[in-house]
Amino acid sequence: MPPNEPERRPTTPYADDPTIHQVNARTLRGLAHPLRIRLLNALREFGPATASGLADRLGESSGATSYHLRQLATYGFVEDDPERGKGRERWWRAVHMGTTFNTSAFLEHPDAEVRGAVGVVLHEIAGTHAQELNTWLGTMHEWPEEWRRTFDLSDFKLRLTPELSMELAEKMQDLVNSYRGRVPDDAEDSAIVRTHVHMFPRPTD
Repeated sequence: MPPNEPERRPTTPYADDPTIHQVNARTLRGLAHPLRIRLLNALREFGPATASGLADRLGESSGATSYHLRQLATYGFVEDDPERGKGRERWWRAVHMGTTFNTSAFLEHPDAEVRGAVGVVLHEIAGTHAQELNTWLGTMHEWPEEWRRTFDLSDFKLRLTPELSMELAEKMQDLVNSYRGRVPDDAEDSAIVRTHVHMFPRPTD
């Protein structure tokens, strides 16, 4: 599971993992804003930052980032980083490495606001994936050949039952997670590799 974005599995794994935030209906509503998702992603990927630093990174006003950071703090996604900052400078850090939530349950929730909130979060994640891929396509020529050879842009069509689709999704996520921690952060010739997994049914006619 990427540490800088929610996970969209139909079940709720990692229930006992304190580094993973288990999203409920209340916190989902607090997260469901495009800028809040981007702020949380940035703090998880790049580490603690100030509202002004995040504003520069994301191309937003510091007033907007400051307000939405406070909202994220209210819902338990971010917190003050007391070890940083000087004087009145306020630093923020992500509380968790990642989030998980039960998409199916939220899509069927009796509260229309919750159903709308999960739609906002999912569409923002999909947009982020598309942006990341397009950025890579536009800059891949700047990377060494050994990295360009690792690039993969594949899609597959399979006929599956819901049970087999779930099995495949879980096996793919388990495989990706099995590579965590195998390379030290300061390893030479290493880089952060983004892996997107999309799985969905489509009509046959």
